[in-house]
Amino acid sequence: MNYAKEIIETCTFVAKNSQNIKIDYDKINEFVNYFNHSYIKHWIDESPFNLKKLNPRDRLHFLLVFNSISFSYWGDPKWKIIYHSEEVDGAYGMISAIARAIENKIPILDARFLSEMDEKVFSNILEGNIQIPLFEERLNILRDVGTTLLKKFDGEFTNVLKKANGDSRKLLGLIVENFPSFEDSSIYNGRRVYFYKRAQLLVADIFQAFKKHEFGKLTNVDKLTACADYKLPFVLRRLGIFSYSNYLADKIDNQIQIDKDSEEELELRSNTIFVVEMIKQKLKNKIKKVDSIHVNDHIWFLGQNKLKNDKPYHLTRTTSY
Repeated sequence: MNYAKEIIETCTFVAKNSQNIKIDYDKINEFVNYFNHSYIKHWIDESPFNLKKLNPRDRLHFLLVFNSISFSYWGDPKWKIIYHSEEVDGAYGMISAIARAIENKIPILDARFLSEMDEKVFSNILEGNIQIPLFEERLNILRDVGTTLLKKFDGEFTNVLKKANGDSRKLLGLIVENFPSFEDSSIYNGRRVYFYKRAQLLVADIFQAFKKHEFGKLTNVDKLTACADYKLPFVLRRLGIFSYSNYLADKIDNQIQIDKDSEEELELRSNTIFVVEMIKQKLKNKIKKVDSIHVNDHIWFLGQNKLKNDKPYHLTRTTSY
């Protein structure tokens, strides 16, 4: 199965049949006109922990552990930790928690340790102001990741990379097929729709973290799509690219949870991927080597800046994003 191709085709199907989201194509053109080379950067560039401190094998395992449990950070109050005297939340909070564990000599990058990790140890790793949402789910995912690495890959994620033979599409498939928590698809109007948010992000992170060297020597990275979460549609709405039906706007603006796999949730995610693909294609007229992950990262960074008149982002409690 060509996962990357299926993501685009099935999300386009949803976008073309959406009942709750309208796309403003003039606003897409405005976005494309203002986008320039300086906007191409990755979360690693702003990370609170320098991954270059790790040897290549540990850096790779760090990215696997992080992307396995990087999801659903929202809440009131929001989970946050203290790392080097700084308060950090969200994805950077998770990076900091893993980094803190490494600095405290906890072998969180070891497959055997992950497969046998108990609740108390994991609680200490993620210790913050509150217990993180979906704590049990994250713990079970890491246990499964460790077990899979031991049973299928001699405890080494490096062996997954070797099996992919430098092809990002093959690597994406290997991740989805061997690590169950990365499976991310649903049914819309009787048709299966594919997203693979965390799996795609893991592949993109490997490519970016190694700067196209060592494990980052990957081809077909341009075939990866946007990573559909709750931050990207939030920014696309801020930019005027998305507008919502009264029903969906009321739910989001009043912070009413939207069920995972509901029509409106699938439309939010699918339209995000559809629009980013469109932006990428238009951008190629002025920036030849621009990929969806570049557009994705820029929009995500925009979401890190809070503006006075921002509407809320949609709330869906899920391990997918």
